[in-house]
Amino acid sequence: MQSDYEKRMLRVLRYIHENPEGDLSLDVLADVAAMSRFHWHRVFTSMMGETAAQAVRRIRLFRASCLLVQTEDTIAEIAAKSGYQNVTSFTRAFSEKFNLSPAAFRQRGDFLPLSSPHPGERPMFDIVISNAPARRIAAISHTGPYYEIGRAYGEIAAIFSAKEFWSHTEHMIAIFHDDVDAVPLDQLRSHAGFIVDDTPLPDGVEELRQHPGRAAVINFKGPYAGLKAAYEYLYGQWLPRSGEEPADAPSYEIYLNSPMDTAPDDLLTDIYVPLRG
Repeated sequence: MQSDYEKRMLRVLRYIHENPEGDLSLDVLADVAAMSRFHWHRVFTSMMGETAAQAVRRIRLFRASCLLVQTEDTIAEIAAKSGYQNVTSFTRAFSEKFNLSPAAFRQRGDFLPLSSPHPGERPMFDIVISNAPARRIAAISHTGPYYEIGRAYGEIAAIFSAKEFWSHTEHMIAIFHDDVDAVPLDQLRSHAGFIVDDTPLPDGVEELRQHPGRAAVINFKGPYAGLKAAYEYLYGQWLPRSGEEPADAPSYEIYLNSPMDTAPDDLLTDIYVPLRG
């Protein structure tokens, strides 16, 4: 059973994700945790593996990195939305975290592995049809922009750390239930999770089952910002010519390495689109 302390610490993480531009002082977070100001932070640090200040900084800068790639907001606007009072302090913190200035990160995030020298020319991707295996997934649902799914990963990671569950996990996976061009951003549904073995799951996570079946697969290498072009090629060019029909199941991505310790150009992502038959 999920302990009361775990629920309180997860409540703190959710609050940080939902209020990155707000007052996230230790006193405020102590109130969110409904715990003594003298003791709550020791509990948080012991259970989460990082201090509250480190969590706040990590979450704020992750949000900023998403906004830089996914929006046209100015750097000053992104700094304010990420809880920084001025561009100077934001730029310093961001550069220390990512070894790139916000402007350079934005430029690199929009870079695609294959250039488009002519207007209208699109990169091409190798696509294979694979027999995807059955998978058991431990997940947490997310509603909202897909680029904010990191908050759900933060929650499930906290649960796995508290329950020492990491040895039962394999790759990270994201399942996307809606079309970003058809559903409002704040209503997009997804699941953030990990492929897991048959060990009973901790409380607080949902069990999902994927049945074996055929799928179109792209082995994508490069920044996550380039994934959109891969989807556009698969749906807009490959699928109409392939003679295949997509199955009544959502697309998903399996992440073979992590941006925490991998350069953007070296990130490996398998994109799966289930097929009929």
